Amino acid sequence: MNALEKFSLEGKTALVTGGNRGLGRGIAQALGEAGAAVAVTARTEEAAKTAAAELGELGIRAYGLRLEVSDMDDVERAVATIAAEFGEIDVLVNNAGVSIGGAAFDAPDSTWREVMSTNVDGVWYCSRAVGRRMRERSGGTIVNIGSISAEIVNQPRWQVSYLTSKAAVHQMTRALAAEWAPYGIRVNAVAPGYFLTEASPVDQPEYKPYCVDPAAMKRYGEPDELGPTVIYLASDASSFMTGSIVKIDGGYTLF
Repeated sequence: MNALEKFSLEGKTALVTGGNRGLGRGIAQALGEAGAAVAVTARTEEAAKTAAAELGELGIRAYGLRLEVSDMDDVERAVATIAAEFGEIDVLVNNAGVSIGGAAFDAPDSTWREVMSTNVDGVWYCSRAVGRRMRERSGGTIVNIGSISAEIVNQPRWQVSYLTSKAAVHQMTRALAAEWAPYGIRVNAVAPGYFLTEASPVDQPEYKPYCVDPAAMKRYGEPDELGPTVIYLASDASSFMTGSIVKIDGGYTLF
């Protein structure tokens, strides 16, 4: 196998949570373009199936499924369904997440619970449900979507719950990587900086002083700039890599 062949995901099945839009949609397409069959989930069946249909139009074998990642029973159901109807999962991308702003004194407790249950519990439930099946098959790869928010304080919105959740995702990545390495399961994460998505309108003027100007490259990222790194982490190209957090932020955190 030559160097380029190691990036191929031919014959693999990938699951991308929250794969119907934004970064998740870009990641799902990238994995499909690398040869994987891709299952995408969303909070509604319509959104998941629409995304799968769009991927199918690009020649990617895709499957859409409703999933609430913060519900352990729903996660177990979805993973079993995907395995039975679409194929055992070789690659899990824990992308589903929410970001809700609010100053610490003002935000209701429900905001904290919603962010942590989706961004932390969701990664935990999905990783364990898929990881158990990977252990039985002696291998697999998990890629968690963290954030530079694990180490900086975002502006202009205060969002302590989101920052805390992403720091937890980074540490969970390291912990699972160490524990699951003997089973042939690799666990890594990417830490995106500011990317333009439906939920992150960083092209608007009010975001420029906070999200664009501080970056060494003086721009925001596009969703298709994240997918190739996820391919790398999901494929044999990164076979000696686990527990790593790969930062993709245009040099934002250099200063």
